[in-house]
Amino acid sequence: MKFPTSCAALLLSLGLAASAQADTWPSRPITMVVPTAPGGSTDFSARLIGDALAKSLGQAVVVDNKPGASGNVGTEAVARAKPDGYTLLMQYSGYHVGNPALFAQIRWNPVKDFVPVALVMRAPHVLAVGPSAHASSLKELIEVGKKNGKGLFYASSGNGSIQHIAGELFGQLTKVPMTHVPYKGSGPAVNDLMGGQVDLFVTTPPGVIQQVAAGRLKALAYTGKQRHPSMPNVPTSAEAGLPGYEVESWFAIFAPAGTPMPLVNRLSAAIKTIVEGEDFRRKMDEQGAFATYMDSPTLGRFVDKELAAWAQVIKAANIKAD
Repeated sequence: MKFPTSCAALLLSLGLAASAQADTWPSRPITMVVPTAPGGSTDFSARLIGDALAKSLGQAVVVDNKPGASGNVGTEAVARAKPDGYTLLMQYSGYHVGNPALFAQIRWNPVKDFVPVALVMRAPHVLAVGPSAHASSLKELIEVGKKNGKGLFYASSGNGSIQHIAGELFGQLTKVPMTHVPYKGSGPAVNDLMGGQVDLFVTTPPGVIQQVAAGRLKALAYTGKQRHPSMPNVPTSAEAGLPGYEVESWFAIFAPAGTPMPLVNRLSAAIKTIVEGEDFRRKMDEQGAFATYMDSPTLGRFVDKELAAWAQVIKAANIKAD
């Protein structure tokens, strides 16, 4: 298509303006919004990336915690922010691809309101059982759940949490009757798992690794594509006999829709260097997670797939947010 001369000139001027903006950016501190309270994996990731990014870009990166409404408060704030490269979102997957299916109405769209910048971390979970499960392998657990007449009771850290979704997905794949027992946080859930009040809990490794090492709990499967150095003797779900059971949290950086791509690409390149560095990888290993980089286009395609996958599980189980 041949554009009129005036249109071509306008497009050229816009491109030059974006390029000039990228050359002078950043000229002031950048705010990285975290839609959770201080502490936890989202906040940890933001501060780790923020500190390294500040050194790389030569400007401070200020972490701004905006918790509330299961992540919707902070996420919406970034969706409505000026798209100038000075406001970013460190996002947790449970919010970005879970909330759209969990909530009847949210005032932000995971695709239309954001431009993906970079994935920084993937954190598969571990399926742990207590004494009431009477199982030493995943296959035994499935057999027990099918034969005992009552199925399995599984814990979560709250209704609509990723642990809740993980338990329902386990039931869908294995055809084992599952009963959800929600708790107010992972700590009480782990205590009742050790006490035998519930049969299993699917959660991140740091929450159960000490109890597994002490023999108070058994880790039957790691829900990622590969084993993790923090639990080298725990098989993946596929190795344990349940291929396709992959449950992970991921953490990624997004910017408001309309942020100039030269800025996004510069940010993404700087983050790539950080995520692929030895220091970041080591700190992720200590958390039972994997340092994993995706650029903007790859992250966008990944988000599309995740939205469809989690919506299917949530709707099939009729999971609703509190």
